[in-house]
Amino acid sequence: MREGSLEAPTRHPIAWQDPAFTDPAAVEKELERVFDICHTCRRCFSLCDSFPRLFDLIDEAPTQELDSVDPKNFKSVVDACTLCDMCFLTKCPYVPPHEFDLDFPHLMLRYRAMEENQGKIGFADKQLAATDRNGALAGLVAPVANWATSRDNKTVGPILRSAAGLHPDATLPKYSGHSLINLSAQTPVLNRDAPAFGRKAVLYATCFGNYNAPDVGMATRAVLARNGVETQVVYPRCCGMPLLEQGRIGEVADNAHQVALAMKDWIAKGYDVIALVPSCALMLKFEWPLILPEDPDVAALSKSTFDISEYVVDIARKVGLAPGLAPMATSMTVHMACHARAQNMGQKAAEMLRLVPQAKVKVIERCSGHGGSWGFKKEFFEVGMKVGAPIARQAAQNGAGFVMSECPLAGVHIQQGIERLGGDEAKPTLVTHPIQILARAYEGSA
Repeated sequence: MREGSLEAPTRHPIAWQDPAFTDPAAVEKELERVFDICHTCRRCFSLCDSFPRLFDLIDEAPTQELDSVDPKNFKSVVDACTLCDMCFLTKCPYVPPHEFDLDFPHLMLRYRAMEENQGKIGFADKQLAATDRNGALAGLVAPVANWATSRDNKTVGPILRSAAGLHPDATLPKYSGHSLINLSAQTPVLNRDAPAFGRKAVLYATCFGNYNAPDVGMATRAVLARNGVETQVVYPRCCGMPLLEQGRIGEVADNAHQVALAMKDWIAKGYDVIALVPSCALMLKFEWPLILPEDPDVAALSKSTFDISEYVVDIARKVGLAPGLAPMATSMTVHMACHARAQNMGQKAAEMLRLVPQAKVKVIERCSGHGGSWGFKKEFFEVGMKVGAPIARQAAQNGAGFVMSECPLAGVHIQQGIERLGGDEAKPTLVTHPIQILARAYEGSA
């Protein structure tokens, strides 16, 4: 038997339609197999709270081995996993093609699919995952929705958060009164003299980009138009990441099929696809093909999808960016989101920011502790803040200027961590996404 992972990790299609996938006895047996391997290795102890929980269960057991741990306690390990994929991609020496065939995140997904099959997903959690419905309704009354969900709201706020299982101190994403789809009716002027003129791209708005942060999509369109790239904005439905977190794989598959079908004609006409949030790009590129490996439209979409930063850097490398980026001699701290790192494309956000003249870019590459809706919940918010504390300290030490993450939710979490540090020093200004820095530079504003 060989040790280590000298070859690139590979992943198997997710056998979610096989009855054995959600069979409790089969799931427990696989948990025991994998947890025993993790116990003998412990290389992942510092990644997230799942592994400390697992190792504490074993160390506090009568024999200090897995055989004396009650399997009912495995749930606490599963609940702490945010499906960030960092253990699989950066730490574990036993991932496929190693014969141990260990895929910890997808095993956690399998456990949650078992819970979903058993009807154990709570009503409140299901409502939180209804992002399209929530975004559409909240957008109609955005000022009221943002007031009601603010952590400063001490009237109806506590009631709403308690009903939804959300922590009273968690900063929740705000809603926009205008969706990206509606705002995109106004097409930016195309720079026909740009080196990249002739490229065409469809922006997959994502639920967050459409309902919460349309300014990210507008900044993307502005930057690409300046570089001669024709853009259209399309949003058939959510990528399903919130559903995946709950093990609702069948519903994710339905979303994947519908979105891929909607993108099919655009891809046939030569359009690239750009996802506005890294978690969504990860779904389109990697998770969907593992859920629907026989769907040709999903496969075509996977091959055509780019992250925003990846796409801009690709233009810069191949033909060069259009001139006109104003210098921005400002400190910029950029957090490399886990789901951007999981795309295995390198530090594209940092590379993109360094295209701005005089930009002073500092990179943080570790977990922010957020993990999607996980980081908002009563039982996990403080854990997430603890995991993300080193990032907040490092960003604060980097000084004033800008702080940002490729993941908009992680950025808000980091900013809240900086606020908790206190002190009289000037705090960095939060930017929702690094693409907005390029948009500012093209506008000539610092």
